[in-house]
Amino acid sequence: MVKEKFENHTEEDLWLQYRKTNDIEIRDYFVELYAPLVKYVAGKIAMNMPSSIDFDDLVGYGVFGLFDAIEKFEPNKHVKFKTYAVLRIRGAIFDELRAMDWVPRSVRQKSKMVDDAIATREAELGRSVTDEEIAEYLGMDLRELQKTMMKISGTTILSINEMWYTGDDTDSVSISDTLESPISLNPDHNVEKDEVKRVLVDAIKELPEKAQQVLVMYYFEDLTLKEIGKVLEVTESRVSQLHSKSILKLRSKLTNLKNGIL
Repeated sequence: MVKEKFENHTEEDLWLQYRKTNDIEIRDYFVELYAPLVKYVAGKIAMNMPSSIDFDDLVGYGVFGLFDAIEKFEPNKHVKFKTYAVLRIRGAIFDELRAMDWVPRSVRQKSKMVDDAIATREAELGRSVTDEEIAEYLGMDLRELQKTMMKISGTTILSINEMWYTGDDTDSVSISDTLESPISLNPDHNVEKDEVKRVLVDAIKELPEKAQQVLVMYYFEDLTLKEIGKVLEVTESRVSQLHSKSILKLRSKLTNLKNGIL
């Protein structure tokens, strides 16, 4: 086994050697070493997906993310590989799910409707909007809006990995890349990413405390919606609702930034 060949080497030394030589055996060692991480991430995602989504397929998608992480990881950036790899693995899985277009068109339409409503009202008012203001704009009562938010919760699970274009169609990053990945060598690109990060940070600060906790626990502590519900002592459906509303508000901020409103 490849793992046995390198077991007396430190991981740090192997990363430095791999960056210099692109030794395939070292790459295979890292793939073998971090294969359980792929299954872990896939398992967490599967718990919030419909039963029609096959776990083994998610693992397969995640392996591509692991290869991508190994090729792009820079050990001198002082970021732990495991932290970096989780984002790449998750992103690869979400990319494939998005390509499958598994969300029904009617749900996508509802998501866009609420998304547009939040962006429009916040641009008009110059502040974060309340549920009541969103419902009023859409001609709904509050209970109907909450039911709508529950229906679109599945689409927002992918949102943190949606693409944000910083130039032409070949120059893009995901929101999670913007928050976590090593710095780009392109200074103009860095300025744009810094602005996106600033808008996101400000938007997150405007969210209620529980909503902020949901985002941190889901995206950075890898808890499932059910696990978050136990921590916060609320139902899973309430967590899903908090998550959906938060992501829609963050997305509206980015939309307004892109349109030059912020």
